Amino acid sequence: MYEGPIQDLIDELGRLPGIGPKGAQRIAFHILATDKADVERLAATLREVTEKVRFCEVCFNISEEETCRVCRDPRRDRTAICVVEESKDVMAIERTHEFRGLYHVLGGAISPIDNVGPADLRIRELCQRLADGTVTEVILATDPNLEGEATATYISRLLIPMGVTVSRLASGLPVGGDLEYADEVTLGRAFQGRRQLTA
Repeated sequence: MYEGPIQDLIDELGRLPGIGPKGAQRIAFHILATDKADVERLAATLREVTEKVRFCEVCFNISEEETCRVCRDPRRDRTAICVVEESKDVMAIERTHEFRGLYHVLGGAISPIDNVGPADLRIRELCQRLADGTVTEVILATDPNLEGEATATYISRLLIPMGVTVSRLASGLPVGGDLEYADEVTLGRAFQGRRQLTA
């Protein structure tokens, strides 16, 4: 244990996701060895993020304005909404340039172990967005894990009776992967999602 501010810094860094005690200690000592101007720039950036960044009033993606860049874009297809768990998922999908609709960020996934239930997510807001009948398709792009599957199943059971088309992102083998390293669930999904080839 260190004393005073250095231990406080290590403790705060250790609270970040993916940073363990050793990593927090390495980062803290890196900050100590870094030029003061660089540290002040980092501190100013952290302050600016907490003061300026908010959630979009429509889709709950991160934004500096009341509505995000995607929701403001008049060229987006307003009949399709892609439902994701977190804002970082929006960025991942945007990099593909395959989806031109709107998004809805749930703010997590159903996880009884973490005490996260449907009421803790932005599912009610999603249903409200569908009320006017503009949206005809909802694509569920939650993570392909136990929590993501539970969330997708829950949402699909709510939305299908509303008359909207509900689809789920296909999952299967990664490009460049080897069959021998694929787990049974991934390989099974690849078989379920297979498509016919044409000449």
